[in-house]
Amino acid sequence: MKLSDVLIALMVPLIWGMGLVIAKPAVDQFPPILLMALRFSVTALLLVWFVPVPKGMRKSLALVALIGSTLQYGLSYNGLKLLDASTTALIVQIETPFLLLISALWLGDKLSMRQLVGLAVAFVGMYILTGAPNLVDKWLGISLTIGGAFMWALGQALMRRLSQKQPNQLSGMATIAWVSVFAAPQLFVASFIMEDQHWQHISHAGFAVWGAVAYLGIVMTALGYTCWYHFLGRYPASKAAPYLLLLPVFSTLGGWLFLEEVVNQRMLIGGGVIILGVALLTLQRASAKT
Repeated sequence: MKLSDVLIALMVPLIWGMGLVIAKPAVDQFPPILLMALRFSVTALLLVWFVPVPKGMRKSLALVALIGSTLQYGLSYNGLKLLDASTTALIVQIETPFLLLISALWLGDKLSMRQLVGLAVAFVGMYILTGAPNLVDKWLGISLTIGGAFMWALGQALMRRLSQKQPNQLSGMATIAWVSVFAAPQLFVASFIMEDQHWQHISHAGFAVWGAVAYLGIVMTALGYTCWYHFLGRYPASKAAPYLLLLPVFSTLGGWLFLEEVVNQRMLIGGGVIILGVALLTLQRASAKT
């Protein structure tokens, strides 16, 4: 593996992991759903000019965007508003076990013994993590974040089913672009229904908010996924998947360094067990694809 490709692979968890760290100060002073609407608007305006218009897939992509982006980020970033960035990043790792369960129950995937063990380990880790001192009496934030992780998994399963029905119809960049095109107006509508004082928030938004919009829309989504698909195009998934296990590590370090978040023993143990469970699931699934 070339050193340049290793650096690109390391950029993915770093870019994605730091997204929650950068978004945390923004959601503390700005409506989370409106922030996500602005984020996907930036991504859509940046990418949509360079990808073909999907034929016969618009309704399906709109549904994927509704579940995998609008509902997911609406829940997750409202959860982030109530939690630390580092603990949010650890809780979000439960999306992989959710995806495996949905794939087994809905898409007919068979679970190996290693995958069953990985599922059990991941959920035990989640149980340990929720007892951490910084999560006491924060069940609403925990529930919102877990709900967002479930919606992400459901959206990925829908996208996989769509890809099976219409293979080779959309590239990775085209998928990101068109999901963003549909997600942006959905999020604006959701924000107008559930949030208020939109113009006041926008007109008084500071650097933390606009910096987060730019980072989430351009760096995290456009650049991050470009790096990810570049790496997947050169190497098998079994070599790519382990790098994603670094994502919560970068989020935890970023929260500690830049947000002065407290890292406690229970959080480290619970997070470590979750990552172990996800590693068992991810590496098994990745090796099965190669």
